[in-house]
Amino acid sequence: MTDSTSWETIDNDAIDREFADEIVKSGVDRIRTCIQCGTCTSVCPSGRHTAFKTRELMRKAVLGLKDEVLSSEDLWMCSTCYTCLERCPRQIRITDAIISMRNMAVDHGFMLPEHKKASQKLLSTGHAVPIDEVNQELRKELGLQELPPTTHSNKKALKQVQEILKRTGFKDLVESQKRESN
Repeated sequence: MTDSTSWETIDNDAIDREFADEIVKSGVDRIRTCIQCGTCTSVCPSGRHTAFKTRELMRKAVLGLKDEVLSSEDLWMCSTCYTCLERCPRQIRITDAIISMRNMAVDHGFMLPEHKKASQKLLSTGHAVPIDEVNQELRKELGLQELPPTTHSNKKALKQVQEILKRTGFKDLVESQKRESN
């Protein structure tokens, strides 16, 4: 009888021994206490509709597989609902770890095209999902102004949002992502 289990070996060059430390420094101090029980994966609403496995992502993070984690599309599948934290027997702030790893991913040049588009829209309109012509017409039919009283119709507010995005470094970050994808 042969064993059908496929074993994957991890090359030492793929391990970043400080990766888990970086996550801990971001405020997720209990990440190393994960017992791999799988509760996070079993309660994840996103995981029910995708191939996302929270437990696997956390294990790779603890092992120091930084490049694999940061370049993974799975990192962006979390809906940040915090259900995993609510059920985790170790009370590990998993969602915060994922957010931290997302920030690291962007800093390392990994960002999904959809996030780049939404970020560009935020920079230009003040909305990640700006109002389109269909919604403007629907608003009109409902007796509302075609444009809501947001940055869509308030140029001063749009300038303020854009200034905040500039001062926080978001604008530079998004523009650097745009250059890298070209």
